[in-house]
Amino acid sequence: MAAVGLGQAARTTPAGTLPANMVPHPREELFTVLVVDDHPLLREAIAARLLQMGAGTVHEAASMAEARARALATGPCDLAILDLGLPDGTGIELVTELRSQGWPRIVVLASSDDPYAVRAAFQAGAQAYLLKSASPMVVTDGVRRVLDGGVYADPSVAPVLAAGTRVPGTDNTPRELSGREVEVLQLVADGRSNKEIGEALNLSALTVKSHLSRIGRKLGTGDRAQMVALAMRAGVIR
Repeated sequence: MAAVGLGQAARTTPAGTLPANMVPHPREELFTVLVVDDHPLLREAIAARLLQMGAGTVHEAASMAEARARALATGPCDLAILDLGLPDGTGIELVTELRSQGWPRIVVLASSDDPYAVRAAFQAGAQAYLLKSASPMVVTDGVRRVLDGGVYADPSVAPVLAAGTRVPGTDNTPRELSGREVEVLQLVADGRSNKEIGEALNLSALTVKSHLSRIGRKLGTGDRAQMVALAMRAGVIR
């Protein structure tokens, strides 16, 4: 029943065996999932949990290379669950790739609660960050939240994520930045122009300018380089 290689069948829920109350609200049809993790036992446990939750098909991969091949073969699934510590690359890179290919929902599974990894995962486009040490109930809650269109952070990393949006301004007073403002600042740090930032985030150049103006007011400086420096020192962007 297991499936990792592209030539093998994926795990599927037998027709007619799924209780109606197990299908994630508001979806009425079975959902499809890609699980990427290099530990077979953990991958099997996650797949079994997803089938119990209402997954119709669970595709599996053990590496970046297998995940890319599987994604190319299947096209976007309803959900992807990705390990950050893959043997041939970083899971953050895979999050970015899948999002650019139209994958709508991505859950990151990690062994670390490192603040940079948590923020990087959400900035790359993940909707949830779960720890491998999490209880089955937490994993289920996180997946259901994402399937319903929400976002979720493991309870033990939620404070880290919240703290990561606070940047001391020029007067050293902590200022809260929104998720969109952090995204804009990261692209500024990457050397993007307002036009390029707008194209990357699907915003008008005027909206980007408005975001930068708000960031400047919050941080007490209109200088792009200083805004980026303040955010980097706070660990909000890389």
